[in-house]
Amino acid sequence: MQIPFLLQIGSTSSEGGQSLAADSKIITHTVQSIIASGGCIVYPTSTQPALGCLPTNTALDSLYAIKNRPSHMPVSIGVADLEQASDLVEITDEIPDLLASFPEGSLTLVLPAKETLDSRLGGDKIAIRVVAHPVAKALLQAIGPLTATSANISGTEPESNCPDAVDILEKAGHKVGLVEGNTPGGSPSTLIAWYSVCDSSDNASIEVLREGIVPADEVLLWWKSRISNNGETPGM
Repeated sequence: MQIPFLLQIGSTSSEGGQSLAADSKIITHTVQSIIASGGCIVYPTSTQPALGCLPTNTALDSLYAIKNRPSHMPVSIGVADLEQASDLVEITDEIPDLLASFPEGSLTLVLPAKETLDSRLGGDKIAIRVVAHPVAKALLQAIGPLTATSANISGTEPESNCPDAVDILEKAGHKVGLVEGNTPGGSPSTLIAWYSVCDSSDNASIEVLREGIVPADEVLLWWKSRISNNGETPGM
């Protein structure tokens, strides 16, 4: 799969281009260089600080070393919008409605990959998060999809803001870039395995793999309502 290349910061090709350009001003050339060289950056999301790198083997080597994360535990990918996500994964008709039904950036969906990626990204099943934070959107619009895993060493509590996350990682001996932006902290996004990746012999189903900012019962209630209103099971 072709990896998105670095675009010029300040591009206004997307909707809301003037706002995007304004948020892009804090994405420095140093940050761009770190990402382009296969390094990692800490950037803000609507929940916790994220540790981002390009979805390449070399960059993932660096990210997994920084987090001290076992290679069998995949990380998610952050995207600016569903159009960007559609280059990586199969988007079913129900997904826009699902995302519109909950706070933007509050869900991460495991979806079928269009092409098999590194196993550390899930291989054939990729976890995708459409970000909400305006700085994260500007970053991903400018650079392309980046990993969206929490910016912490595995087994430790994530920091609630980006500078503190960078400080902890650098004290552990790792060099990471910083994209400034406020983060509320608290619970992470809710992680959902979409029906198109679930193994079910009878009916299509979804599974909440990790309860986060959106309670699991609210997600499942949405799903039941969707099936009831349509009168048919999606994907069947």
